[in-house]
Amino acid sequence: MHQEANAPGSPAETCTDGVVWLRPEYQGRQGELVTLAAGARLVGVSAAAVSNWQNRYAEDFPALALLAGPPHKRTKWVVAVELVAFARDQRTRERGRSGRRSPQRPAAQIAAEQAAHYEEVLRTLTEREQRQAEALARTRVAKRAAEEKLTRARARLAAEIEAVARLGTARDHDTTTTEKESRP
Repeated sequence: MHQEANAPGSPAETCTDGVVWLRPEYQGRQGELVTLAAGARLVGVSAAAVSNWQNRYAEDFPALALLAGPPHKRTKWVVAVELVAFARDQRTRERGRSGRRSPQRPAAQIAAEQAAHYEEVLRTLTEREQRQAEALARTRVAKRAAEEKLTRARARLAAEIEAVARLGTARDHDTTTTEKESRP
């Protein structure tokens, strides 16, 4: 699948700076090389698509020219024109596939199915709107009733507080009068 850094019988040249030339003929011609990630952007696909191509079509995928970086995380470089040609072939291959595809439906059928779908969506949303309107009406009635009960409860509380205050004032007045009368 993937080419290894030091495959047996390969003319790979390893440098001390972590660079492994798998295709020494491109040494000094680094401008013609591109990383797999940059190559993906160059051909207009995702990096995952290029990785999939490399795994699925190992024998046809452009040979790696350079590996750079630490051994556990190598950056892979390929010849840019070879990757572009491979991507062009892939796109042609994708168009020419005669796999198990369902036949194209007429545009009128698609439009009719979409219309039926959105009519059903609209019906469902209208029913939901009606249920929510009914629930809102019930909530408003309950809220008005609760507000009325709260008003009555506050009025009773205020009356109780006022009555207690009057009783307390009257009792204080009675106590003060009784104390004055009982003094010699």
